[in-house]
Amino acid sequence: MISLPVIATLVGAYLLGSIPFGIVLTRLGGAGDLRKIGSGNIGATNVLRTGRKGLAAATVLLDGGKGTAAVLFVAWLQPGMALWAGAVAFLGHLYPVWLNFRGGKGVATMLGVSLAFYWPAGLAFALVWLAMLALSRRSSVGGLSGAVAAPAAAAAGGQFDAALVLLGMTLFVFWKHRDNIARLLDGTEPKVGEH
Repeated sequence: MISLPVIATLVGAYLLGSIPFGIVLTRLGGAGDLRKIGSGNIGATNVLRTGRKGLAAATVLLDGGKGTAAVLFVAWLQPGMALWAGAVAFLGHLYPVWLNFRGGKGVATMLGVSLAFYWPAGLAFALVWLAMLALSRRSSVGGLSGAVAAPAAAAAGGQFDAALVLLGMTLFVFWKHRDNIARLLDGTEPKVGEH
């Protein structure tokens, strides 16, 4: 049976992950309701469409920080649950109860989980994300590429349990980017800064 502390840990990780920092920051910054801007997504790419680069950068850091905090805090309390807590925080970001389960696409939060649990996977994620973003000028290409790099790096480092969990997260990232992928295939995906 699953114990009460395990349930409490996972619920806490989910609630942490479900904090919609993009919405909170744009409202506090006077940029309006993020869900009514651009794509309506709550992530940093859509925050950037408000023209507030500082808010977009803060959204990336805080969304990534949710994943990092979930892993590190639970590693301190219950080490065997750390990666699962990170995965549940990631799911909280994708499907937050506060927003009728319509959340972000998970790239920054997955990066945060990767960095905290197995930093070489997180480093690979970040480097590939930035490199592909710079080459393509498309946020989705960078995020999708980074999400593939993380489980590959974990597997290369012999962290096979982490690789499997990260691979599951990668599949969710691809699912949440399915509209972006369709636009990439038909050549209509906007570059960063375009609407």
